[in-house]
Amino acid sequence: MSEPEFFATPGYGARQLTDMHYNQAVRIGDRVETSGQGGWDDDWNFPESLEDEIVQAFENVERTLATAGATWRDVISVNSYHVPESAEFIGEVHNRVMVEQFRERMGDRAPIWTELGVPALGAPGMRVEIRVTAIVG
Repeated sequence: MSEPEFFATPGYGARQLTDMHYNQAVRIGDRVETSGQGGWDDDWNFPESLEDEIVQAFENVERTLATAGATWRDVISVNSYHVPESAEFIGEVHNRVMVEQFRERMGDRAPIWTELGVPALGAPGMRVEIRVTAIVG
């Protein structure tokens, strides 16, 4: 079995490693797992619009995968965590933008996906977090 290799995404990942003592991705052989990626920029700011935050979270997953030698086209599994728009439903914007991003970034590959509504995430004002598993090659 291959030894695990850990990766900090350039920019925010190096700070999180120093301040919070965790990495953004691990690769063991051809398998890559990411930590949850939110819609932050390198200075830990979040977009005002939910749609922009979700797109930025996908961008951050892409950046993190790249550090470990993977792409969205290698992703097989997605777990997403959402602060719901109402008590009954995660929300139309969450679902619509997630599916649009899957189609745009993954082409014909459709991953398995678990979508969970949660009361809060790891940073104030954060509304979405995405974690993926990829098999490279």
